[in-house]
Amino acid sequence: MSVSGTATIDIEARRGANAAVRVPKPSLIGLSKPEMAEALYDIGVPERQLKMRVNQIWNWLYVRGVSEFADMTNIAKDLRVKMDVAFSVERPEIVTEQMSSDGTRKWLIRFPAHGAGKPVEIETVYIPEEDRGTLCISSQVGCTLTCSFCHTGTQRLVRNLRPEEILGQLLVARDALGDFPNRDAPNGAFIPESDRKVTNIVMMGMGEPLYNFEQVKKALLIASAEDGLSMSKRRITLSTSGVVPEMYRTGEEIGCMLAISLHAVRDDLRNILVPINKKYPLEQLIQACRDYPGLSNARRITFEYVMLKDVNDSLEDARDLVKLLKGIPAKINLIPFNPWPGSNYQCSDWETIERFADFINQAGYASPIRTPRGRDILAACGQLKSESERMRKTERMAYEAMSIGGRAE
Repeated sequence: MSVSGTATIDIEARRGANAAVRVPKPSLIGLSKPEMAEALYDIGVPERQLKMRVNQIWNWLYVRGVSEFADMTNIAKDLRVKMDVAFSVERPEIVTEQMSSDGTRKWLIRFPAHGAGKPVEIETVYIPEEDRGTLCISSQVGCTLTCSFCHTGTQRLVRNLRPEEILGQLLVARDALGDFPNRDAPNGAFIPESDRKVTNIVMMGMGEPLYNFEQVKKALLIASAEDGLSMSKRRITLSTSGVVPEMYRTGEEIGCMLAISLHAVRDDLRNILVPINKKYPLEQLIQACRDYPGLSNARRITFEYVMLKDVNDSLEDARDLVKLLKGIPAKINLIPFNPWPGSNYQCSDWETIERFADFINQAGYASPIRTPRGRDILAACGQLKSESERMRKTERMAYEAMSIGGRAE
C-alpha cells in the first residue's frame, strides 16, 4: 500500500456489513502442547502419534504461520480434513487498518462470538523504529480501571481475551508485515531475529493484563517458546497499573520484563489518576517492585510516567519520584500526554518535560522521553478504544465459565 499521511482501509466495507455471523469452532491456537495432544486424541489420533502430530502442527502454526489445515502438507490428507471439521486455525478478522504519517499501523480486530457472548473488537498497534519493531497487544476488551487520563478507561470492560485472541494479534501483525517464511522456504525454516519486523511485544494495549493473568500467561509462554514464535522474554514487557498480588507471579511464572503505569508519586494524586491505587497504594506497589523475581541492573523495571500539565510535572514531583524508587533498578519512561476527544488534561510544556528528565537523569536514572507515535490515528499511548458494546453480566459470566482458566472480574 502506498501511503501519504494517514491512510485507512475499511476491510468490513469490502466484505459487506451484513455478512452472516458464524459460530466458531474451537481453535488450536493458544493451546499448550498437552492440551493440543488431548484435542487430537479426542478426534481419533492414535496415542503413539500424538507427540509427532503436535510438533508438526506447532511448527506450521508458529514457525510457518499457516492459517489453513490444507497447507500442512506433511500431515496425511484425511487427518487434515478431520481437523478442519473439528477445529480452527484461522486468523481473527481485520475490520480496519490505519497507517500514521510516521509509519505506525493500527488494526481494529474483531473476534467472533463465543457461547452467550457477541463478537467483540480490540485495537492492536505496530510501532516501527530504527532498531526494533514493537507490537502493542491488548489483553481485554475495554478496561475496569478508569484511569482518568486514558481513553481506553472510558470503555467499560466487555470481557477478557482468550489465549488464541491474544496470540491472534501477533499472528495478524506478522502476516501483514511479512514476518513468516514464504511458501517455498524449507520446512521448519525460521526467519532470523535480525530480519524480523516484530522484535518486541508490549502488553500495553487495551485492558489490564494482570486482571486476565492465566490467559495472558498462556499466550506469552507460547509466544516465547523457542520452537515456535520464539520471542525472547527479554523483549516481552507486561505493563500493569499495579495489581500487586499478581506481580510476583508474573516474574516467577512468565519471566518477562515488567513495566509499572505509575504517573504519580503521592497516594492522593494517584488515587485520582490511577484509581486502583486505592486498593493497592504506593507503599505496597513499590514493595512488590523490590520483590520482583530476577530484578537486576540487566532486568530493570520500567516506570511509565505520563506528563500532565500542572498536575504531576513539577520539580518537586521529580524529587519525590527519585526518592520513591531509590534502590530499585529502574528506567523511567516520560510520556507526553496524548490527547483524545473529551479528555480533561493537557500535555506538559516541552521545556517542563526536559527539565523533569534532566533532574531524573542527574539522579542516576535513565529517563527517555517517549516520542509520541501514531497520534493522528489515535494509536498513541492511552488513546486506544474500540466500540464493542458492553456484554451483559450474565453473558460475561457464561463466557468466563467456558474459558480455560478464565474468571470473572
